[in-house]
Amino acid sequence: MPELRLVLSVLLLSFGLHGNAFAVQKIEFWTMSLKPKFIPYFQELVKNYEAQHPGIKLEWVDFPWDILQLKLITAIAAGTPPALVNLSVPWAEEMARDGLLEPVDTLLAAPGGTNDYTDAALADLRFKGKVYGFPHYSNVNVIAYNRKILAAAGIVQAPRSMDELLTQAVMISLKTGKPGYAPALGKIDGFFMQQGLDLIRDGKAVFNSPAHVMLVKKLAATYKAGGFLKDKLFAEDNFPAVVDAYLGGRLGVMVSAPTAIKRIQTDAPEIYAQTGIFPVPPGPTGINDGGWMFHFAIPKGVKKKDIPEVAAFARYLTSDANQLAFARMAGVMPTTKQALANPYFKKILPNAGASEQALAVAANSMNSARSLYVSGIDDYDELRRFLVKAVEAGVTGRRDIQEALDEAVGIWNRKLQGVKLP
Repeated sequence: MPELRLVLSVLLLSFGLHGNAFAVQKIEFWTMSLKPKFIPYFQELVKNYEAQHPGIKLEWVDFPWDILQLKLITAIAAGTPPALVNLSVPWAEEMARDGLLEPVDTLLAAPGGTNDYTDAALADLRFKGKVYGFPHYSNVNVIAYNRKILAAAGIVQAPRSMDELLTQAVMISLKTGKPGYAPALGKIDGFFMQQGLDLIRDGKAVFNSPAHVMLVKKLAATYKAGGFLKDKLFAEDNFPAVVDAYLGGRLGVMVSAPTAIKRIQTDAPEIYAQTGIFPVPPGPTGINDGGWMFHFAIPKGVKKKDIPEVAAFARYLTSDANQLAFARMAGVMPTTKQALANPYFKKILPNAGASEQALAVAANSMNSARSLYVSGIDDYDELRRFLVKAVEAGVTGRRDIQEALDEAVGIWNRKLQGVKLP
């Protein structure tokens, strides 16, 4: 009988060891609108990670952007959240404010290591002193300019401020008869913020201040002088109209992310051949135009014991090598210092075209690229429409600028005080 007990003990010990050895932790991660283009990328990433971590089983789920947030909130409420989820910065701020995300400050680097994310990327995800995600990719605008048009206008250097960009737009119009610039005035809120002008202060709308009025007056003067492309100028998305005008040689400069330069190269080789690249002036805030950062967050409800492994996978997802590979495939910018320093972004050959120049200019701006948005307001899109209408009326000369902004501020403040809008 002692021999039988010994055999049973060995079998139980062996079973226990093998049970632990083959225990598998499932990590489900959600992305936003990345299928079908990035299926091979994520399949390879999953295969490699599972091979290196036999105790981990990954499950990738991709949702369209317009349903992901609802799916996530429903899963959190049901107690079945994914381990990681791909979010935009405004969504992360809203969900962190509602207590639906885990802070990850202590998880950004492997134990004993340091994280390599840019300061700007981490600042985007820092709400009330805590960081709520692992930065993945972002972008920043550059200025693509038509060399022939700028030469005809006598412009030889990059604008150093928004005022100089507006002045150059007018010069282009006066000298060539073509509009010089096409700002996204349908997103005037971000335009104000990039120029250091708050929309809300101490719980009240303040965009009717003398500084705001002065900026709108400058926009109005540029508009009147023909400096702006008027096609869809106040639309929520005027980008298609801007690209079409630039491709057709009807616009002096186009402010966009580097991905748009690739489209010029494909659709209008003759325009691409005469395209140069300037950086966008950062403005008095020191913030560069762009942002639009996406990241991976850990939802509330993920088991505490699972979080170290989840964080390890999140660091792998957003590592230098993987960010670089994804950025090259997607035409976006990485959010780690090492990936941004890669020769793919930094090394410009003497015969480099506008596309390569745009990547280098964007990489130099990434550490000051921030996502600009107004947070903490329900039905914000409705309020923004009132602001855009006021600015449109002032810029086009249909209304006195001060009066139009005063009226919009009044509407905002009623909303901020809880009064239902008509």
